[in-house]
Amino acid sequence: MSPEQPTPLELSRRRLRAGRSRRSTLTALVSTLVFAAVLYLGVTNAPGWPRTQATFLSPQVAWDSLPRILEGLWLNIRVLAVAAVCTLVLALVLAVLRTLRGPVWLPLRLLATGYVDLFRGVPLIVLLYLVGFGVPALRFTDSRINPVILGTVALVLTYAAYVSEVFRAGIDSVHPSQRLGARSLGLSYGQSMKLVVLPQAVRRVTPPLLNDFVAMQKDVGLISLLGPLDAVRAAQIASQSSFNFTPYVVAALLFVLLSVPTARLADWATARAAQREQSGAAL
Repeated sequence: MSPEQPTPLELSRRRLRAGRSRRSTLTALVSTLVFAAVLYLGVTNAPGWPRTQATFLSPQVAWDSLPRILEGLWLNIRVLAVAAVCTLVLALVLAVLRTLRGPVWLPLRLLATGYVDLFRGVPLIVLLYLVGFGVPALRFTDSRINPVILGTVALVLTYAAYVSEVFRAGIDSVHPSQRLGARSLGLSYGQSMKLVVLPQAVRRVTPPLLNDFVAMQKDVGLISLLGPLDAVRAAQIASQSSFNFTPYVVAALLFVLLSVPTARLADWATARAAQREQSGAAL
């Protein structure tokens, strides 16, 4: 028997594992179908189902409102892209400020800590009102400030506080020997942070960063409170004109479709990080 050819015992083990895998897949499929059938029958047989279907699941209303909601969703996507980039930059600056060593940096550390405590404590919806209506009241300029910009600023202020703590946790998770080794090679504090610490920290916190991005994808719809014609505002207008709540369901489904790829990417990144750690532990 050649070394590449599996033994009969190994072949039997492979068949056993394959059989278990097929049975597990079949069991999962059957249980999912049974659950879906029970849920469908329970909902459709409810006394108020006909009225609910006509009010929330009208195909004609959904089709009529879809173009305007898609147009509004494009605004949400643009706001999301700008807010995500600005949040990453501001959060990274805050995290670095909070990890500075030495008494001379105490004012910056206190400032960064106060920022994080303040904007993590203020609800986003309240901050949207404060920024969206408070900043124009100051009259920094004679022209009207675009509410899309104000909503984006509120999103950045809130999420930078959360993301900065994620970055700080990643920076603190890097072993001190990495910093000492970089300094012993002649690198300055800034060079060691840029070339040694931050690359490791960002790689370690990628999964939670993606989860925060998923949360931002949902919260970007709150800018409709300030008046921009985004997906939520378009759904509201369509609902008021048709006296039907189906446009809200359409907007919700579009946001779900927008967040699902990022959620799966976050799951993949989490599994990859866990596999990397297990491989390192095995070595």
